[in-house]
This record gives sequence, C-alpha cells and structure tokens, in this order.
Amino acid sequence: MSVMRWGLSAALLLAAGTLANCGQIFGTGEGGVTGAMLTGADGDTANWISHGRTYSEQRFSPLDQVNRETVGKLGLAWFADMDTARGQEATPLVIDGKLYLTTAWSKVKAFDAATGAKLWEYDPKVPGETAVKACCDVVNRGLAAWGDKLFLGTLDGRLVALDRDTGTVAWEKATTDPAKSYTITGAPRVIDGKVIIGNGGAEFGVRGFVAAYSAEDGKELWKFYTVPDGKQGEDAPAYLQKAAETWNMDVLGQSEAIGGGGTVWDSMAYDPDLDLLYIGVGNGSPWNRAYRSPGPDGTGEGDNLYLSSIVAIRPETGEYVWHYQTTPGETWDFTATQHIILADLEIGGKMRKVLMQAPKNGFFYVIDRETGELISGKPYIPINWATGLDAKGRPIENPETRVDRTGKPALVLPGPLGGHNWHPMAFSPKEGLVYIPAFEAATLYVPQAGWKPDTARGFNVGFDLGAGALPPDLGFRKQVYGTVKGKLMAWDPIKQEARWTVEFPGPWNGGLLATGGGLVFQGNSGSEFAAYDAADGKKLWSFAAQTGIVAPPVTYTVNGEQYVAVLAGWGGAYAITADGDLINHQGPVRNLSRLLVFKLGGTAKLPPAPPLAELPLDPPPSRASAEMIALGQAKYGRYCAVCHAPGAVGSTELPDLRRSGALGDAKAWQAVVYDGILKDNGMVSFSPSLSKEEVEAIRAYVIKRANEDKAIEGAKKVARR
Repeated sequence: MSVMRWGLSAALLLAAGTLANCGQIFGTGEGGVTGAMLTGADGDTANWISHGRTYSEQRFSPLDQVNRETVGKLGLAWFADMDTARGQEATPLVIDGKLYLTTAWSKVKAFDAATGAKLWEYDPKVPGETAVKACCDVVNRGLAAWGDKLFLGTLDGRLVALDRDTGTVAWEKATTDPAKSYTITGAPRVIDGKVIIGNGGAEFGVRGFVAAYSAEDGKELWKFYTVPDGKQGEDAPAYLQKAAETWNMDVLGQSEAIGGGGTVWDSMAYDPDLDLLYIGVGNGSPWNRAYRSPGPDGTGEGDNLYLSSIVAIRPETGEYVWHYQTTPGETWDFTATQHIILADLEIGGKMRKVLMQAPKNGFFYVIDRETGELISGKPYIPINWATGLDAKGRPIENPETRVDRTGKPALVLPGPLGGHNWHPMAFSPKEGLVYIPAFEAATLYVPQAGWKPDTARGFNVGFDLGAGALPPDLGFRKQVYGTVKGKLMAWDPIKQEARWTVEFPGPWNGGLLATGGGLVFQGNSGSEFAAYDAADGKKLWSFAAQTGIVAPPVTYTVNGEQYVAVLAGWGGAYAITADGDLINHQGPVRNLSRLLVFKLGGTAKLPPAPPLAELPLDPPPSRASAEMIALGQAKYGRYCAVCHAPGAVGSTELPDLRRSGALGDAKAWQAVVYDGILKDNGMVSFSPSLSKEEVEAIRAYVIKRANEDKAIEGAKKVARR
C-alpha cells in the first residue's frame, strides 16, 4: 500500500467531480504565488505552479476528466511553433489560465492556456558561442514562480526575474564565472522567497555548487559547494573538511580544468514539514578518477564526496544535513542528478517518509528522507558494473569495469547515458508505482594515456572519446544499435520490481505524467505522444507528433475543461551524439519544435510535415596519409564527437560533417573550425586548442569516413538493381 503526501491542503482536495473548481480556491489573483500555494499545490488541479507540480516532484495530477474510458476522444486543441530548432526539454507552468514555458537558447514564451494566443515572449540573447560550453545541447527545462515573477536560469549562467504579466525583466544576476565553462539548463525552485539554482559544466572542469538568491532583488543568500576546493583551509565548512578526506587534494588544486565536478544541474525536491531541500549531485571532473584523484600508484582512489550523491540541506541557510552517495568514487559519468520523488509509503507495516531515485547507475533507491538511511536498492535495468549493494548500501563492484584502476578498456552497462537520464519520472499514489523512462545502452570506456586537461575547448573526461566509434559497416552498426533499448517501466518501489514494461526501438524517450484518470502520458523518439493504462501499460491513445519528444507533459484545467500539454522537439545529449543514420535502428529523427495542447474533442490539425531534406553524400576523394587521418580521428574524438557524433556518422540535430559544403574546401573548413566565422550559431573557433594542421587532419578524417559511407550506399544501390 502506498499513499501520497498531501501537505497542508489535504482538506481542500475535493471529490473528483468538483476538482475543476479548485482553481477558484488557489487562483493567484493580485497577490501572486505564495508559499502556502506552493506547499498546498497537491490540491490545486487548475494550475501547474511548480516544476514537478508539487514540492514532492511526483508529477501526478488527480485530474480524471481524461481517463481510461475517455482518452480515445482526446484531440489537438491548439499548437504553437517554436523559433528554436534545437532540443526542447521544458516543463510548462500554468497559472490562472496562462501557460509559460522556456525553449532552447533560454527563451521564454507565454500563451493563453485555453486558446493558444501568444501573450508575450522574452529572449535573453544568450551569445551563440555559449553553445560550446554546453555538454548536451542548448536546452532549458523550465521556470519557477513566486509572487508576480517568473524565474529563469539562462544557458550563460544568469538568473533572470521576469514580470509574469508582461515578460519584462525585473532583475538579473550572474550566478557563475563567465570565464569558466558553467551553463544552466535546469529549472529553478523557490522556497520561502529564495530562488535556488544549480548549474552544469562538469565535463569541462568546473566545481559544482547550488546557490540561493532573493526573489525580491536577486541578492545571493547562500552558496553550497558540492566538492572541496583544492586550496581550502581549516576555515572550510565541516562537511567540506569531511569531503577533503576522500579526495587527492594536491591534484584537485593543481589545474583549473580539474575542478572536481559535482554539478547540481537538474533535480531538486523539498519537504516543507522536515524543512529539507534535496539536491542531486553530478559526476566527477574529469570522469576518469585516475586523473582527478589518483592514489600513490597513479590509479583512482577515494570516494570523492559528494559526487553522485543525494544531499539534504536547509533551504534557509544552505546548511548540510545528510547525504547518500550512490556511486562512491564514480568514474563512468554516473550522476545522481536524476529526478527525485518524495512520498510516504507503508513498508514493513510502518509508514515511512521516503525519497526515491533511479540515477544513472542502474539502481532504484528508496531512502529515508529524514535520516538518509537506505531502505532498499535494486537494479531496475541490467547492469554489469556492480552485482548489488552491501549491507551498508555500498555497491558491490565488478573490478574489471573499474577502468580508473585497471587502465584497461571495459564495456560497461549502463554507459554515460545511464539507465535513466534527466527525463522526469512520475509516481501514482493510486497505483503505488513509479514510472521510469529507462533505457539500456552500454559504452566502451577507453582510458586515454597521457591525457592532459584543456581549459579552452572540448570535453575534459580523461577517456578516448573516439576509440569507441563504430566501424563504417552498416550491418554491424545496425546490430549494435539493435542492443540499445528504450523502456517505459512501471516500478513497484516496495517490492523493488517492475510491474510492467513497454519497450521502444531506441532510447531518449520523453518525461512522464501520471493522472487520476489512470493514465501515464509520454512522448517518444518515434515521434509519437501516447497515453498508457497506468495499471498494465496498455497503449490507449496516441498522436503522430511529426518529431521526437523528450520533454515531460503537464495537465491543467481552464473553466472546468482538462488540457494536456507537451513541448515537442527532438534534441539533447543522445540526439546530438547518436548515429544519425540509425537512431531507432531505422533512420533519423527530425526536429519540429512545437507546443502541443490537447483536450477531449479537440479538432485542430498539424500542417503536413515537410520532407526530410538530406544533403547528398558526395565527399572529395580521400588522399591523406594514414598518419594524418589517425591524427584527425584522435582530435575529432576529443573535440568534435560530442556535438557531431562519434565516428563522424552525423547527428540528426547538428550538421552532418560528412555532408558539409566546406568539406571539399580546405580554406572554408579552416574559416569555420579555426577562425570561428559561425560562432554566432554556436560553432566557435577552436584555435585555442587546435593548430591549423590538426584542423586539416580532422577534415582528412571526415573525408575518409564520408567516402567509406558513400561506398556502402553505392553497394546497397547496386544490390537493389
């Protein structure tokens, strides 16, 4: 048995037939969003005023007008095209009949939630060259609301307060050092007038932190660092002194490119009764622990607190309370930044206040959120890096996968995509199930001998990112991609087992919404938005969205009518790094960025999808020496693969370099890569890190790969004759 934590507003949660009237109780009116409204958001079905709908981040709405019996009548009510053809990951907010959302490049738009009429829009004008600092696309996951303001974290590290009625800037605050590769892609949270925001950049060498700012004027109130400073003294907080015992502090202070990582780039949750804020902490910087925290023999050593941890802090002061580390001494990019859900569950005949998470490492954790004690943890997907958890909750590791100790390559499951990435889960108190957008994808980790950090460009991970590129043989690539799976899993957190599973032909399927109508909504990489029966996973309804969907849906009411909304648009880490020819074992996924809004009886229609144009694969002949091509392959893996896909196979969102018009012109190639003539589009100059000769070597490598793929295409055409 499981129950939902209803907070202060339990008495206001009326019978299902009168839920639509709750907006009259919780409507913000002239007073704006208050702490009582955020704490009592469980009972407010008209609005969606916080990132996860409630502080508990359950992403469950009691609304049941759209249910198992009626969902077949769900139709498109309205849609709005976005002006950013990049990844779309935002959760909309809905307040008093108005819908607010962020898009790629940190833009904000406001609509009438019933009609789709655009009310205002805001562009923070993030410089295009900021894209090179973003590990995983120029995405943004949403807004926070307090009083009459909305709060936005921009890709270039600003926290911006907007007037909710007009979109005008009330104030803005630089939260990160612009000289370093910090970015913000996550949504802020607001607790008692404090706007809390983290950041990303662990792949580039930053030191992670989360900070609180005054909602009134942007004044910084406190800052909580997640890893120690290599130069810290005895005056450092006790929790950082404790962390220092688990790091090689000499190495941590030697280079700006080894900042430790531990960025708080996404998940947070808050328990107002315990007054605890829970944050998810990310991976190490660099990934390979042998470089960031070596022991006496040069191999990785130490747990490296507070990497890959869930940390509880006081939102008033930023005081440390407790932590649970999911992957001690992580070396595989196994972040614990994934969605955190709070609930009250009956376990062993006793009600427990729990925190639940399915982080990248493949284990599903149920933790006592008062104390940080592990209640249970079991793998929710197949894994090979560990066989289970010991009595203290520490992973029982497979030593062969400890590449930071062995120095040898290892195929590890899961890989850096994890078993679950940023895409939000959902929890249904009616079913007692957590719904997980999971996937299976192994990665070959190849330690890079003699690796040196680069503070100017590229990933600083300590692994050879080009070594795992698949060979040009299309049949082999299909075979490998055939082992990659996407899953929608209904997980029983008490029994620690799957109740049901829906499989997809590929990963990177969208975030989730569960409803009182017995439904689970999700978009997928197959360009479909669907509703499933929350009890057994049967697909009950679907909509052809014309584009991959990774963002999570929301639901709300206007004048008693229920709507379901989702921001569509393919993108993010997998989209820009996966084999563009074979993302779902079939072909590319396009980006057509739109907000889609549905209601019962909706009759709106999308325009016909434009044809998927693809430039011809017609490269110049490959005449470079084997040595030059090998150099180009190594540099491509270090500096290019993270945006244009390993092996130069081409992603589906960013330019496929095999088909680039500059490929046959050495001067044009140099102008783009070395001189940075396209910096406003995100393609900055790589002259701080690459010589002109190395840039030309990269061109030689891409030409070779393009010719290999052209030969495969030609053979296929001959075979069809």
